[in-house]
Amino acid sequence: MATTPESVLKEIRSKQFKPVYFLYGDEPYYLDTLSEELENRVVPESEKDFNQFVLYGKDTDVAGVLSYARRYPFMAERQLVLVKEAQRLGGIDQKDHQARLEDYVLNPLSSTVLVFCFHAKADERKTFVKAFNQHGVVVQSKKLYDNKLPEWVGNYCRAEGVKISPKAIQMLVDNIGNDLKRLTNEIQKVMVNLRVGDGIDADLVERYVGISKEYNVFEFQKALIQRDVLKANQIAAHFAANPKDNPLAPMLIILYGFFSKVLITHATADRSERGLASALGVNPYFVKDYTLAARHYPMAKAARIIHYLRHCDSQLKGVEGGATSEGELLKELVFKMLH
Repeated sequence: MATTPESVLKEIRSKQFKPVYFLYGDEPYYLDTLSEELENRVVPESEKDFNQFVLYGKDTDVAGVLSYARRYPFMAERQLVLVKEAQRLGGIDQKDHQARLEDYVLNPLSSTVLVFCFHAKADERKTFVKAFNQHGVVVQSKKLYDNKLPEWVGNYCRAEGVKISPKAIQMLVDNIGNDLKRLTNEIQKVMVNLRVGDGIDADLVERYVGISKEYNVFEFQKALIQRDVLKANQIAAHFAANPKDNPLAPMLIILYGFFSKVLITHATADRSERGLASALGVNPYFVKDYTLAARHYPMAKAARIIHYLRHCDSQLKGVEGGATSEGELLKELVFKMLH
């Protein structure tokens, strides 16, 4: 049965275990989180020495895993057999071994919880994967698209019982990106320092995550929205002087996404807050930024900015122009965008 990481995580924390799990995908956060929860909850601490087996694909094969899975727990209700890096498991690409694995999945031992952590894409056409899908729990962990990150951060904080401001969310997303493991680590770092009843705001992100409240992509974008020439150039100069902490490539991606949405704002008939939030796929809190940008940047100008961003990206990659530094490219880009 294919399902979502969140729903499976909820089941595991409620100690509703299934006999077989197949966890796969290119986003390690959920694979690691689910496997850690299973390690912590399936077998009591006092029984782990005899009933919990953590195997690694490069060190064993399908037959070895199944020999563990078919044994009975030692004086306990259940045992856990967890296979990490299962994509490297010996025989996993061979049809006879896949057939043996399929046979087990069709008739698993009820006292064993067998977990495969497949840190790669899986071919769902293979019969053994179909068997997991029909008779076990299958979870695909995908990389999140950038436009889904703010919602994900907000949901994560709500699940932890903590409020977080939209600006704090945007600061985290703009500066960390879609590395969910790092995002959660930084959020936890802030939460550890919260007083009871407090929420996470921009000041706390600046203090504990190390993101400057004044010189960050969020404030840079805000200066561009407002056509604040002085502030935009001040921030660009700061970025140029600190290129390691403020790489240009991810900044271009963020600005490209923003001005693409400015074009959508121009083309959207329903200009209400709800209508634009739906069309843009953003929190209604940020709609005012796009409407203000649309006033300051007519459609033709916004389209030219998209062209400037693409040209800057080509220069950054060495496709066009000479060996210009990132700082000089950024300063030139700002000049073009604001004039």
